[in-house]
Amino acid sequence: MYPKPFKKLIEHFSSLPSVGPKMAERLTLHLFKQPKESITDFAESLRAITELRSCSRCFHIAEGELCGICANTNRDSSILCVVEEPMDVIALERGGNYSGRYHVLGGTLDVSPKKGASETLRVTELLDRVRNEHPQEIILATNPTTEGDLTALYLKRKLSDFPAKITRLGRGLSTGGDIEYADELTLSSALTHRQEMR
Repeated sequence: MYPKPFKKLIEHFSSLPSVGPKMAERLTLHLFKQPKESITDFAESLRAITELRSCSRCFHIAEGELCGICANTNRDSSILCVVEEPMDVIALERGGNYSGRYHVLGGTLDVSPKKGASETLRVTELLDRVRNEHPQEIILATNPTTEGDLTALYLKRKLSDFPAKITRLGRGLSTGGDIEYADELTLSSALTHRQEMR
């Protein structure tokens, strides 16, 4: 029914989160109707993503060795905010009232009793950073989900030998929600009302 390149693009769009086959078809049709320059610009943006990398310090999205946040010497190095994914950094930055640094774990612990700490989580790198950078406060800003809470408790135990104060975001966030979908006011309130973990 469709030419091969058209079908291939529908398949690519369908593989994206929350994009079903019908939406993928609509997106492809929309692109097909655009001027050639717009499509070329879109394709160039997709190609440019392949040149991005993870920041060597915090594992956020970066164009070079360090992301813009780690490269900014005006950021407060006494506070370290630990998040699950880069989208959480973007959501917290959008709030505009956090000036510390971040550490992106790359996910959460699996709640399955057979699994322990995932080797893909950047816990070792977090411990190395705390050991070398000596933050005074570590905010465990994992999502208020079962997995996020489990990960926060696990990290609290791992960080208990360090003198830093360990806090958790205030519960302005609804249980079971994701940080990346929270509005700026809720995130700002959660940061402001963070509580020390005991």
